[in-house]
Amino acid sequence: MAVNPRYLRESATFSQTILADIHRAAEQGTYSIRGLGAKRPLPSFDDLVFLGASMSRYPLEAYRERCDTHITLGTRHATKPIQLAIPITLASMSFGALGANAKQAIGLAASAMGTSTTTGEGGMIAEERAASTTLIYQISPSRYGINPDDLRRADAIEIVVDQGSKPGGGGILLGQKNTERVATMRDLPVGIDQHSACRHPDWTGSDDLEIKILELREITDWEKPIYIKIGATRVKYDVALAVKAGADVIVLDGMQAGTGATQQVFLENVGIPTLPAVRQAVETLQALDMHRKVQLIISGGIRNGADVAKAIALGADAVSIGTSALIALGCNKPVYLEDYQAMGTEAGYCHHCHTGHCPVGITTHRPELEARLDPQRGAKHLQNYLTTMVLDMQTLARACGKTHVLNLEPEDMVALTLEAAAMAKVPLAGTDWIPGVSPF
Repeated sequence: MAVNPRYLRESATFSQTILADIHRAAEQGTYSIRGLGAKRPLPSFDDLVFLGASMSRYPLEAYRERCDTHITLGTRHATKPIQLAIPITLASMSFGALGANAKQAIGLAASAMGTSTTTGEGGMIAEERAASTTLIYQISPSRYGINPDDLRRADAIEIVVDQGSKPGGGGILLGQKNTERVATMRDLPVGIDQHSACRHPDWTGSDDLEIKILELREITDWEKPIYIKIGATRVKYDVALAVKAGADVIVLDGMQAGTGATQQVFLENVGIPTLPAVRQAVETLQALDMHRKVQLIISGGIRNGADVAKAIALGADAVSIGTSALIALGCNKPVYLEDYQAMGTEAGYCHHCHTGHCPVGITTHRPELEARLDPQRGAKHLQNYLTTMVLDMQTLARACGKTHVLNLEPEDMVALTLEAAAMAKVPLAGTDWIPGVSPF
């Protein structure tokens, strides 16, 4: 007898997704690895709204009054701080996770917008350095591809403690993406799976890290700003320790951050969302009298100009985007549909960055696939996206009467949910109540 679908009810505990994962684990006997970020719903900047100017505030006229976006990063110790035209940077994504065409496109777009991009793990490639006016050089726990000459060629140095997508875990690059060029840069055999270290081999705390930072400053003649990148977990302690170690800039990566490949259990179960993380980081910097002296870059789930404006209003100096930049390049775009289907997925649902079979040529080193991403065309699309983000951010700042986006503040926002009000410490809309701060 046919089952009437009206009488079928999914288990809340054992949903179809959970059932499929248990069946997969039972068949394969190992964890699931994938790319991109967490798929579970998480509190986000969508739960905050701005209070535009009305009687009690004056907005700015868009066509007659300026709203500036320039920022300076690395003013604490570096003799050559980073000057950027916009408070949106391009996040660290390695050559290995991405192909050379994608790295070049990102560098070209960042340069056109007057902002920076970051090498990611595994070293600096010539295409990215040539395309990027301002390039941040990443030092990861694995130390793959690190050499003093490239340190000096970079404009700043980012020491990675961990990432928001996998705090406490190292990176993964599966063998099918470990090509001859990638393996040579990382001093690895071709075609093997690479599991990066989850902690740096030569320091175990902020005192050791302070020594390491001083070494880097000596190598680069104290010119380059030193960033420290941390995943959002114990934010108050980690930010304080980063300041103690001598960071010029702190990059705080929330749980919504993406990755080229990691265990799914990390993506869905480790870390805290970006929204509460930024507030905790700002409070810590304020308590240390270091807010705006040590600059704070927020990453993890930043998608549009509204997200940028809200992160800055909570106290960030800038944001960094990764996944959304890849989407602007064409990630999950509904083209080459047969290639998505061959991987058992569809455009809009693909998270197969780790396989090297990217249909749109971004997270692959296969020549026939990588050729689908023209660096110039990709750069133009990413530039258009960044331009739109900046326009949206300025629109919101002007609506709040701000002549510079960094003048946005928590007082300009309210929360739409109790959770967001408590996490961001802004009032619940229509009330003066901040859960956990003010009496009800």
